[in-house]
Amino acid sequence: MVEPRPTVQLVGDTAVLSWSGTASDGPRLVAAVGAVAHQALGGPGTRRLEAAVAADDSWGRRALLRAGFRLEGIRRQVRRRDDGSYVDEWLFGRLAGEPVLGAVGFSAVMSSVLPRKRVIAHVLIRDADDRILLCETRFKRDWELPGGIVEPGEPPRVGALRELEEELGRSWPLGRLLLADWMPPYLGWDDAMELIFDGGRITEAELDGLTLQPSEIL
Repeated sequence: MVEPRPTVQLVGDTAVLSWSGTASDGPRLVAAVGAVAHQALGGPGTRRLEAAVAADDSWGRRALLRAGFRLEGIRRQVRRRDDGSYVDEWLFGRLAGEPVLGAVGFSAVMSSVLPRKRVIAHVLIRDADDRILLCETRFKRDWELPGGIVEPGEPPRVGALRELEEELGRSWPLGRLLLADWMPPYLGWDDAMELIFDGGRITEAELDGLTLQPSEIL
């Protein structure tokens, strides 16, 4: 068996890590990648180190994660197998000076590869007759509650308020959380968690005063 020989090619201030050969066992690949990565980022002039591996290369992924690399993206169906089929390629990166050990480093690395769930925050607004306010959108046939997708790092309640201001042109006092449920994949979207907040009552005068977001709401 041929031991792995990681090499680094420098392009400007970015280095590309790759290796040839097959490890006699996975731990040797992990150790070799870690050593080369530490050396490449330890000297002057290298700001970034990156590597790409096939999605089904479990030891390659493990070696990069153990060396402090974070998953940055997936290129779909670009690696060709010997049988003519294709597999995704995972792109990993590590920046000089960022933590790779300890609680912060470990958490950041694992956060890059663990599943993330999209969150949608909608608001239930009713009139005096308990009719529900729905928005007719420009980009799909569905009518839906005002609100939308929560941004990364944004509290769902704040996201709901932001979406209300964007779609209806006014701020809104939100009440309690009415519902939290899981949405299965739909119309090309991945699955998501949906939260529905209580938006209270709206009068006819308030309805007439709404300013709809012209790019989204009919």
